[in-house]
Amino acid sequence: MNLRDLKYLVALADLRHFGKAAEACFVSQPTLSTQIRKLEEELGVVLVERAPRKVMLTAAGQDVVQRARRIVADVDEMKEAARRSHDPASGTLRLGVFPTLGPYLLPHVVPALREAFPQLELLLVEEKSDVLLQRLRDGQLDAALLALPLHDEQLHAQFLFEEPFVLAAPERHPLAQARGLHIDDLGHETLLLLEDGHCLRDQALDVCRLAGAQEKAGFRATSLETLRQMVAAGVGVTLLPALSVHAPVVQPAGIRLVPFADPAPTRRLALAWRKSSALDGFLRQVADVIAARARAQLG
Repeated sequence: MNLRDLKYLVALADLRHFGKAAEACFVSQPTLSTQIRKLEEELGVVLVERAPRKVMLTAAGQDVVQRARRIVADVDEMKEAARRSHDPASGTLRLGVFPTLGPYLLPHVVPALREAFPQLELLLVEEKSDVLLQRLRDGQLDAALLALPLHDEQLHAQFLFEEPFVLAAPERHPLAQARGLHIDDLGHETLLLLEDGHCLRDQALDVCRLAGAQEKAGFRATSLETLRQMVAAGVGVTLLPALSVHAPVVQPAGIRLVPFADPAPTRRLALAWRKSSALDGFLRQVADVIAARARAQLG
């Protein structure tokens, strides 16, 4: 067994196709297939169910793949640590961010990171939070911007900033002209929310529970921009995070943004990475840059 064979197995698990996995590993399909069989013989178990046009992992295969991912990630981190020991701010940083934060934070943060670390190559990945967490655990990301709390003993989370919510309402809505809005004022409202899988949905539901508000039945948006346009069209009200309403984001006509009086509902953002990461010291510096820029933007 060697690291190369484990990489072949991980590629096959990801792509579920011998030809595509071989192409991704820059080897021929017979070579990859032979090495997978040798790995099965060495372990004494069948790892892959081979069916026409379909590749599935056995139960044993799924367990081995999880362990192989960790091994491959650990070796990659070892190599990266050795290289970064000469210059921790050079090389590549794979940074994840979720969709209701990325478009509104990154335009402010990325220039600051480039100024602070001019030799750094930043690879950005936008996915829902559960996908980011899994990729962090598997070593496919170095760090991710996530909402607190996180319940994962493998990860370190460094708090960055607290982001208030504002109420977005149609301009003729009774709350559109409210001053000093309180959570209790939402008690009889029906809110437009995102579909399952978005952390913003969970955060908005927490506010709804506090206020006694309800979710609008039969409607679940796929993006923050859909929510914004539906509010402008008079369909209902929603909660928007503050960064998503700051310049240069332009609000559509027909929408009013109503801030909450203190204590306003908020979400807490953090930069998370594996506790075992060789980049721990450098990621703390990255977190400091992101926190400073985000707080400056929020005022």
